[in-house]
Amino acid sequence: MSDPFALDLTGKLLVAMPGMGDPRFDRSVVFICAHSQEGAMGLIVNKPARDVDLGALMSQLEIDAGPSLSGLTVHIGGPVETTRGFVLHSTDYQSRLQTLEVGDAFGMTATLDVLEDIAAGEGPDVALVMLGYAGWGAGQLEGEIARNGWLTVEADAGLVFGKDDDAKWAAALGTLGIDPLGLSGMAGRA
Repeated sequence: MSDPFALDLTGKLLVAMPGMGDPRFDRSVVFICAHSQEGAMGLIVNKPARDVDLGALMSQLEIDAGPSLSGLTVHIGGPVETTRGFVLHSTDYQSRLQTLEVGDAFGMTATLDVLEDIAAGEGPDVALVMLGYAGWGAGQLEGEIARNGWLTVEADAGLVFGKDDDAKWAAALGTLGIDPLGLSGMAGRA
């Protein structure tokens, strides 16, 4: 039986606090695709993979990278399975194979057909292409939140799919009325 008081962060954003301790998540904004008592899975939405060229990646996958792919950046989705691809996108798109619907505004597809459809101009209106994901075991994420590693905020499509990756962390904090300059990396207890 599930705990009716359990925290469910599915469809929320995690915002890394200064001093979280893991440099892979420094100033990260993570969209949580799934969260249950067994663990959590999310995608970092503000870390472009500056050394990965989408055109070259599409060529490796034998997909013709047409003009529909211009302007898309490959992002580092997280440190787990960094060669596996994920596409976080608007809900106007549904894969023929499998799309995970996350709330009313987001879908996540991890099958090759989404890239083929984007290249053909038949994909979602907005999308982020990711390599890898962030994963947490049972109770791990809740522990990190309790130790002040993360703040949680409502996911906003404008913020998630926005083009300015460098501004997303501060913008996510701003939704809580927090000025990033006022944050301390030191956790405390009253």
